[in-house]
Amino acid sequence: MKICFVTSSGGHLTHLMQLESWWKDKERFWVTFNKEDSRSILKNEKKYWCHFPTNRNIKNLIKNTFLAIKLLKKEKPDLIISTGAAPAIPFFYIGKLFRAKVVYIEVYDRIEKPTITGKIVYPISDLFILQWEEQKKFYPKGKVLGGLF
Repeated sequence: MKICFVTSSGGHLTHLMQLESWWKDKERFWVTFNKEDSRSILKNEKKYWCHFPTNRNIKNLIKNTFLAIKLLKKEKPDLIISTGAAPAIPFFYIGKLFRAKVVYIEVYDRIEKPTITGKIVYPISDLFILQWEEQKKFYPKGKVLGGLF
């Protein structure tokens, strides 16, 4: 199984790093921002840099959509996993076209309202993981697995 982890840098990347005991022996690659924390954390990992900023930035959404087409065609992952944020959107939608399974993990700190990315990828996610029971009110088909920390 080949896995694509697509995430913003910072807390979203930290969430995925919490799963290292699960992914460390699997073939994988990362798509994230070229920032100091991600360069440091992923220094020994196969990685690709996506375009940022992404918050309400249509130009970078388009660039990341073309990047998703290029990378997913090249790498052919079986599974795409994300905790957000915006880079996940084109990778999930393009990934579904390439028949990849997509798994989204809603972030730990969003209990009172859903994330924008979560709302956008929820309808197409093969598995939508929640860290709090309270998040079920936004994502009724989500599966509560508890906190990653």
